[in-house]
Amino acid sequence: MLIVGEPAGIFIPELPRSRLGETRLRGLRLLHTHLNGEVLSQEDLMDMVSLRLDSVCALTVGQYGEPQQLHVAHVVPMNAQASGESKPYDVLPPVRFDLSGVDFSALVQALEDEFARSERGVHEDKGRERAILVSVSSAPRVVQERSLDELAELARTAGLATPARLIQRVNKADARCILGKGKLQELEVLCLQAGAQIVIFDQDLAPSQLRNLAETTERRVLDRTQLILDIFASRATSRAGKLQVEMALLKYTLPRLVGKTPAMSRLMGGIGGRGPGETKLEIDRRRVRERITKVKNELEDVRRHRSGTRERRSKAGCPVIALVGYTNAGKSTLLNTLTGSEVLAENKLFATLDPTSRRIRFPREREVILTDTVGFIRRLPPDLKEAFRATLEELESADVLVHVADISHPEVEEQIAAVEGILAEMDLANTPRLLALNKWELLSEEQQEVMGRLYPAGIPVTALKRPGLTPLVAAILGLLPVEPLNGPPRDPNAPHEESGGDVSYWDVEMGSDVVQ
Repeated sequence: MLIVGEPAGIFIPELPRSRLGETRLRGLRLLHTHLNGEVLSQEDLMDMVSLRLDSVCALTVGQYGEPQQLHVAHVVPMNAQASGESKPYDVLPPVRFDLSGVDFSALVQALEDEFARSERGVHEDKGRERAILVSVSSAPRVVQERSLDELAELARTAGLATPARLIQRVNKADARCILGKGKLQELEVLCLQAGAQIVIFDQDLAPSQLRNLAETTERRVLDRTQLILDIFASRATSRAGKLQVEMALLKYTLPRLVGKTPAMSRLMGGIGGRGPGETKLEIDRRRVRERITKVKNELEDVRRHRSGTRERRSKAGCPVIALVGYTNAGKSTLLNTLTGSEVLAENKLFATLDPTSRRIRFPREREVILTDTVGFIRRLPPDLKEAFRATLEELESADVLVHVADISHPEVEEQIAAVEGILAEMDLANTPRLLALNKWELLSEEQQEVMGRLYPAGIPVTALKRPGLTPLVAAILGLLPVEPLNGPPRDPNAPHEESGGDVSYWDVEMGSDVVQ
């Protein structure tokens, strides 16, 4: 291609995409002239990076237009940067134009081979798509790092590998692409070096930012909310859970529906501006709104059904104990250990989405309902919080809340504060509550002493071991409402409406149980 520009610069048209791939360069070299004898500019180098060119070369010319010096640069693999080179490119020493001995074909082949080896070198990523994690915020870098650690766990739960991350601290994010031009080019290099197909932002992106980033990076772009919704969609099993996730997805998708062809242009009004009728974009939006209305009505039916179940449970005089806490704190494991159940419990975020209730009979023939609820997380998407209202209403009828916290987590204080904040938003601050400090055995003696002083009311537990749960069970019994003395005695063999499963019997003194 021959491009004629001006002394200040040249305009590069849209380039072909036939050779694009995670480990491939574009297959084009840019050779241009510098009329004033200057070296390769930063703009030259960033254009090479963002366009994924094989190389960029600048040829300086003399007073009468004769060629003089040749300046050459090319991108470098990730391992070259790790060995001490902080820039994503390498600039070769300038040479006289007729003495250049660079074999460009061999250079490009060697670079692509190195990119491919870097991709194959991460054996644990085999079979998984790769994603670059990005944080753009005014918060300190250490805070952004911790938030990206949680985002990495979310990505792992979604089945993604996260070989690299990018952090930018700004006072105000860019309105168009959230990242500045320089960081966008750095992001492109990271994606090329890591063989990443997806870019995940820790911040929520506006619809226009999502579109602009997808066009700039030529990769899939997700934000934190979309990643959480994807996890929920893959893990919802019950009808209620699927409806709740669908509602959140529809509300998230509606403002992001855009038209990209004249057939999907907006319908104009007024004389001379009338369109051919309802356009495809408007039809899509109307269908989404209709589906939102239908799902909302179905969720109301679910809420009424659960409300009736709670009323029957209340009339039967069976207290309800709800397990709440940050996601992956050990709530499902605690439920399984207390009741002898086999509820799914994995070392992943949001392993359990649907509320699960089990009956357990404590001493003195005291039977209770133990309910496991969906885990909380910081910055829970508002649409998701609203959609899961039917699930979280289970907490409103609970007699006791057991706040399960992973005391071994480095951010346990922030997680406990986040859960307490969500409970306060739900007007549950006055419900009797216990704090169970799970995974206590993972702390050293010094850490146990510090945490004991920090949370004096907390009850140390090990969710995997039944004998260690005796203090927690005793504390739960102490908070349960007193049964009426004049009421009819409970028949231990009477049927219950909660589930057709077994009843677990717990002996507080012995810490043992018998499942009948």
